[in-house]
Amino acid sequence: MGKVVLVTGAARQLGGRYVRRLQRDPDVDRVIGVDAVPPEHHLGGAEFLKADIRHPAIAKVLAETGVDTVVHMDIHGTPLGSRGGRSAAKETNVIGTMQLLGACQKAPHVKRLVVKSSASVYGSAPRDPAVFTETTSPKSLPSGGFAKDVVEVEGYVRGFARRRPDVAVCVLRFANILGPCADSPLAEYFSLPVLPTVLGYDPRLQFVHEEDAIEALRIATAEPRRGTLNSGTFNIAGDGVLLLSQCSRRLGRPTLPLLLPTVTWAGSMLRSLGITDFSPEQIRMLTHGRVVRTTQMRETLGFEPAYTTAETFAEFARSRGPGLLPPEKVSRTVDRLAALLPAASAQTQ
Repeated sequence: MGKVVLVTGAARQLGGRYVRRLQRDPDVDRVIGVDAVPPEHHLGGAEFLKADIRHPAIAKVLAETGVDTVVHMDIHGTPLGSRGGRSAAKETNVIGTMQLLGACQKAPHVKRLVVKSSASVYGSAPRDPAVFTETTSPKSLPSGGFAKDVVEVEGYVRGFARRRPDVAVCVLRFANILGPCADSPLAEYFSLPVLPTVLGYDPRLQFVHEEDAIEALRIATAEPRRGTLNSGTFNIAGDGVLLLSQCSRRLGRPTLPLLLPTVTWAGSMLRSLGITDFSPEQIRMLTHGRVVRTTQMRETLGFEPAYTTAETFAEFARSRGPGLLPPEKVSRTVDRLAALLPAASAQTQ
């Protein structure tokens, strides 16, 4: 018989797409989607079980379904729909993960665990290294928000791996996931008509396409191909980086450089108005940036993204429509200014 795979967070857009993708895998016999609320999208031929991973009842689900592979995708910075605010998201991320891992530990038929983590685990600080590897310790651990949740989640996962060495554990640390269907706080930020930025900073950013995220999860769920190993921790990101200023030009959306205290105040206003979750940790990321090395992703996991960071952002930009400024006109103007600067410098010498 093929695999029996349980996917948490199936009501989320990415979780639902992954559930549908799994059903095309010939090695998968049964797919079970789990979430606290019913999904608004179709899950194809997969089963859906309404279950809150924060409650011990998730152990009953694992026991009754005979699941051998668990894909934990219900780790997010914002709650889904009307499920509460930041406290509800933290409970799902941390308490939910603890309950799920406890259920997995008691289920002898579970043989593989895949966790959708985030590069947020590295934080964003002024003294950070230029590039993070999977073994790099952050200079400053995240003090709150989603990033701190991810640090706690990975700690619990490491503890589970020690208690159940017979289970193959794979942790995927995704860079910012973008694409035409992206529904993250960062996607909401890039959809603002004017982008508030921190005066004097132009951070480097990395993105991974939704389709690449789904394919990376599929590779982590399947049996490892010859010459690869899909157990361990892996950074997942598209090739290359983009500066925040480049992102704004490609979107055709002007930036509004502000002093850091003003940006923090603006973020609080945007959150209170329900426009976007412009959290303090996102402000730090949009101040200092974050870049991860993906050597292990290619050489060990055997995954090659189909989209670069620039191509991922281009797909996202096309899905959002034109901004206040035509991107082509902005790009031509910037190119002309760049060409004039060396000439002006030569005349002054």
